[in-house]
Amino acid sequence: MNRQKETIHGANPYMPLWEHVPDGEPRVFTYGGETRVYVYGSHDTERTAYCGRDYVVWSAPVDDLTDWKCHGTCYQAEDHSILFAPDVVQKGNTFYMYAAEDHGSRIMVARSDKPWGPFVDPVKTDLGFDPGVLVDDDGRVYAYWGFCKSWCGELNDDMATIREGTLREHPLAHCHADWAKDDGHAGEDAFFEASSPRKIFGKYVYIYSRRVDWDVPELGVYGPCNGFLSYRWSDTPLDGFHGGGDISFNGGEILFGENGKGTMSFRWGNNHGSVMQVNGQWYIFYHRQTGRDEYSRQAMLEPIDAAQGEDGAVYLGKVAYHDGKPVSSMPVEMTSQGAHVNGLDARKWISAGYCCHLYGGKHQAWIAPVYEKDPDISAPVRDLSDGLGVGFRYLQFGNNSPETVTVRANVCRPVTVHVRLDARDGKEIACFPVMPCQAEITSSLTAPVIGKHAVYFVFHTDGEEPVGEFDRFTFD
Repeated sequence: MNRQKETIHGANPYMPLWEHVPDGEPRVFTYGGETRVYVYGSHDTERTAYCGRDYVVWSAPVDDLTDWKCHGTCYQAEDHSILFAPDVVQKGNTFYMYAAEDHGSRIMVARSDKPWGPFVDPVKTDLGFDPGVLVDDDGRVYAYWGFCKSWCGELNDDMATIREGTLREHPLAHCHADWAKDDGHAGEDAFFEASSPRKIFGKYVYIYSRRVDWDVPELGVYGPCNGFLSYRWSDTPLDGFHGGGDISFNGGEILFGENGKGTMSFRWGNNHGSVMQVNGQWYIFYHRQTGRDEYSRQAMLEPIDAAQGEDGAVYLGKVAYHDGKPVSSMPVEMTSQGAHVNGLDARKWISAGYCCHLYGGKHQAWIAPVYEKDPDISAPVRDLSDGLGVGFRYLQFGNNSPETVTVRANVCRPVTVHVRLDARDGKEIACFPVMPCQAEITSSLTAPVIGKHAVYFVFHTDGEEPVGEFDRFTFD
């Protein structure tokens, strides 16, 4: 492999491919004269179960969300129990971490004088599963939490206990899951977990993971699914939530057939995150699934629109306008580019693990989790089979077309690779065989390509069984 070529970094997922931080709560803090966005999440290091036994902190400068830095471990439970999703807020000069110890059953608040910790002196709180905290403009602090039942309340000055008379049950209607109590409070809000409050346009916005138990054909959902990050908004912090919609769905590109029904192109899984305005642009921070289970999740982000209607309604996601006024919103697309908003540089090495479309074939392909802390490591797509499409949204080719495409793969029998633009059945720009004896294959393009495009590698081979793996590619 040509090691002189640079490798793409900071794409989607935006942390290194060896890192697995789901449930990321983004926060913008200024410390030591530098303003950065910090992400606080759980840590999928157990590999055979959710999460891990420490929290790590990653941050990036607000003017470059492709340049992420790890600050190391910031918290571990005294009993070394599994830590579920945390949150961090700043009040005054102190940063407070809400740590979810013992699989989220024990919420502790610890403090630090730095946004990356270490967070120390933990105290048990009144909060529950998946805590989210909001420090309001007047200094009052509100907390939100729950699993298949939502709760919220105002915190006392100790940042740990609920102020008397402020506890609220069911600020959101919960989902209809089999394990959700039939208490008359289920509804289309469909609250599942992942509480995350934000203040946007002066409104209180409750972001959460929504679970649906009905079909959503426009998103390829046909049955129970909790791959959504959704929101409701209110004029007050603890009740009256209404409106809203879905901001993120981690099922990949939605394909539509002649019947108008959608099909997901990426394996959905649980979703958790929030929105944050960074350097004037709003983003949704969420996570995707890799591997064959939900134990190697990775941090993702997408730019979103944020708008307010004349009636005060808040719109987040992909916002539609009529006569210049926001009228509706829907989830933004899941991409490979993330903060590389002009597209990934097609002339760098791009890992197959950055794909956001993994669909088709006679076997379920998957992105192999990697853990070796090599900055140029690639996460390969495994179990290639006949008809599989591996898609990337989007690549940037610039004003001059490349002449060749190079693929690094490992196959056990001959495979033909079709490289297509804009759709898995779009314009073909290359077609070439890959043989078992080849590790790296370079082929001439059969058509020029310039500008920004989605790119798909579609594999065809004889036989029914998986044929190997697709590691990375580049154009020259």
